[in-house]
Amino acid sequence: MKNKSKVIVVANTKGGSGKSTLSTNIAGYLASLNHLVVLADADPQQSSRMWLSNRPDSVSTIMTWDLQPDLALTARPTADTTHVVIDTPAGLNGWRLREVINRADKVVVPILPSSFDIQASHDFLIKLRQLCRESKTEMAVVGNRVDARTLSSEKLKTFLDSLNMPILSYLRDTQYYLHLAANGLSMFDITPTKIQKDLDQWQPICKWLDAN
Repeated sequence: MKNKSKVIVVANTKGGSGKSTLSTNIAGYLASLNHLVVLADADPQQSSRMWLSNRPDSVSTIMTWDLQPDLALTARPTADTTHVVIDTPAGLNGWRLREVINRADKVVVPILPSSFDIQASHDFLIKLRQLCRESKTEMAVVGNRVDARTLSSEKLKTFLDSLNMPILSYLRDTQYYLHLAANGLSMFDITPTKIQKDLDQWQPICKWLDAN
């Protein structure tokens, strides 16, 4: 059974794919629309939680939600929560993967354009698509740290096309993500003119998040 609040899960069994970057920016986007957002961090590295701890009071508030690495609940979001973003751990599989997909309304998978990441993500994407179909959960992929001029980006596009995976967007590799993350900020918390190219890349993702 789906929750009253919309649950967005960011998942990839491969570590270092950019799950926390995507999770924090999704949470930042939703909060910028005045939604009541909870960001749950089940990754042992706790990158999203550290991001929250650095978030200044001058920007939109994002609440936290305690999750164990096995995604067991230690607390529940308040009844007025509108959106929950779950940053999942690497290596998520088996019943834990099935449980979190059953809980989700949307699942987004970040993938880096390296041969190793592409190969490591193949079986996971196939399994995830099956679980999403069974639970009637929407699923999409985001290419992360992609330079459109490189051969690796073409390989990533070819790979995703071969699996007939819905691709929301390709996000470029920019230091803005690192600088903002260190200060608890997302792309949606600063002056748009500084990062308009990046916000343009985020538009398809935002549209997908907003859709019912």
